Amino acid sequence: MANEERPFEKKELYSGSILTLDLWQVSLPNGKTALREIVHHKGAAAIVPVDEQGRVPMVRQYRVAIGREMLEIPAGKMEKKGEDPLDCARRELREETGLHAGSWTYLGPYIPSPGYCDEVVHLYLAQGLSQGENDLDDDEFLSVEWLPLRELVDMAAQGRIHDGKTAAALLMAARRLGV
Repeated sequence: MANEERPFEKKELYSGSILTLDLWQVSLPNGKTALREIVHHKGAAAIVPVDEQGRVPMVRQYRVAIGREMLEIPAGKMEKKGEDPLDCARRELREETGLHAGSWTYLGPYIPSPGYCDEVVHLYLAQGLSQGENDLDDDEFLSVEWLPLRELVDMAAQGRIHDGKTAAALLMAARRLGV
């Protein structure tokens, strides 16, 4: 690869429960070197659950990093590196909405910030929904709002959905469903 950067020195700066931060020294294609701050993340799964009426249960929760509430599809991080993304998706859908799905379709990977982070969010379409009980984490506070997929696609196209994985997944699911 003509533009490849090759790491030759790596130093871990921080290791937490969600991410690890490294400082890498890399060789550039022109022979010079540069520093790169790299965030390592276990990965995540996100779901567009669509019921028979074409409605999607959206999650509204406060995101302290940006200081406001966000409207998002159900999603969550892998419990450990290498966890099956579908297992993660099933767990997160149940925990956040209480829903179970009879049919799952993989929409593809979403890489939110490849300039400094290796996180991959696996996107799914879930159908054949049945309601059960939710099971939120102790530190998780959210509300669920059901909105038509067609309306959500319009919101994403108008820049009114600000979460990247949500906008991408809604558009992918709508195309898959012919909405």
